[in-house]
Amino acid sequence: MSSYDYDLIIIGSGPSGRSAAIQAGKLKRRVLVIDRKDRFGGVSVHTGTIPSKTLRETVLNLSGWRERSFYGRSYRVKDQIRAEDLKARLHMTLDHEVDVLEHQFNRNHVETLDGLARFVGPHEVEVATDAGETTRVTAAKFLIATGTKTYRPDYVPFKGKTVVDGDEFLEMAEIPRSLVVIGAGVIGVEYATMFSALDVRVTLIEPRDTFLDFIDSRLIHDFTHQIRENGVDLRLGSAVEKIEDAGEHVEVTLENGRHVRAEMLLFAAGRMGATSKLNLDAVGLETDHRNRIKVDRKTYQTAVPHIYATGDVIGHPSLASTSLQQGRVAACHALETPTLPESPWYPYGIYSVPEISTCGMSEEELQERNIPYEVGVARFRETSRGHIMGLEHGMLKMLFSLKTRRVLGVQIVGEGATELIHIAQAVLNLKGTVDYFVQNTFNYPTLAEAYKIAGLDAFNRMPIPEEFKVKKKPVEPAKKEAKKA
Repeated sequence: MSSYDYDLIIIGSGPSGRSAAIQAGKLKRRVLVIDRKDRFGGVSVHTGTIPSKTLRETVLNLSGWRERSFYGRSYRVKDQIRAEDLKARLHMTLDHEVDVLEHQFNRNHVETLDGLARFVGPHEVEVATDAGETTRVTAAKFLIATGTKTYRPDYVPFKGKTVVDGDEFLEMAEIPRSLVVIGAGVIGVEYATMFSALDVRVTLIEPRDTFLDFIDSRLIHDFTHQIRENGVDLRLGSAVEKIEDAGEHVEVTLENGRHVRAEMLLFAAGRMGATSKLNLDAVGLETDHRNRIKVDRKTYQTAVPHIYATGDVIGHPSLASTSLQQGRVAACHALETPTLPESPWYPYGIYSVPEISTCGMSEEELQERNIPYEVGVARFRETSRGHIMGLEHGMLKMLFSLKTRRVLGVQIVGEGATELIHIAQAVLNLKGTVDYFVQNTFNYPTLAEAYKIAGLDAFNRMPIPEEFKVKKKPVEPAKKEAKKA
């Protein structure tokens, strides 16, 4: 028996902490999850992934967005959409998520403790509760899964009403008529395009000349065209000089001299690792300029071998999906249990309007690596399912190696992109080729049929494999003489 209270203590109950706790429970180890909130789930459940995606679905349903190509831009399912309408579905979804999480913890004998944890020694943490009480617990191994918090620079006059960060945005009392979003990262782009679908006048400001640089540039070009057509005023290369909260509106002055006025401002320019209150000095751990922890990306061990870290607190890719995998792998390694490694290719999803999802390499990456490749493209309007759904936009792009014919990357923009990408992920991880998409039959009519269209598009331009070349039969000598005569 160990002399410690627990085999594993997990600080944070977001996707990676949750996954690690359940894995440790299934291994029949003594595990404790500590979270500063009285409701478990972390940022992902309460202010991040689940709320924003629920909000998106509510917006698209109540606004009638998906039907406007048939019935016109003025079409609405609900004429007057209020903040309460958005929050009603949000709270129902969050309650369900928390209930499922608590049931999973109970079923796997995972213990929980509410409070703020800080290290006081290599194997000991002190937990302070809201009631002012403190308790100390020890463990053989620790997993830090505290996630991130919003970046709040001093020059932004946050008031919680007219000037808000990504966490406060969900608590809005009413839907603004106009909105300024500063930061064209994933969060900023998602909220900007969602509220544009509600016919809110949205200005999206990004100090850099480009945005979402990790996405294939052709896809971003198509996406930019769509969101501008949908009403988003995209200001690239526009650094913010000053933000003034006038009460009834917010005034933003840009360095180029232009002004933007709106009823509400959402500041979404980055997040910081939530590590400042962990007292990491007590265990000899350091963080980078964004308070993130460096780890071994195969085991998720930190510089201190018995302490692990997973999820957004370790930085890129900062996805709920990858965090779930990281938590499982870290728990198995910490508890000395062999397990399957993570797949080399994972999908990236941006739940904007329209959706973006990618897996594998982009065209820019292939060019940097000097890999000969061919491109196959399909437009959703080329599919019968696209006609049925009234899709005017949407594109699926595939990249194939000219040498091996293998799939190297897939990028999708449009309705259902985050669901469709998993076909590409499977083929990538199984080292499939362009031939798979040509040989196989897809349900008809479906958007997935776009894979076959894009596959044939590339196949028809690629070198013909030797076994499929038409071989001319040699002409017999007697026939040659007959021809001469």
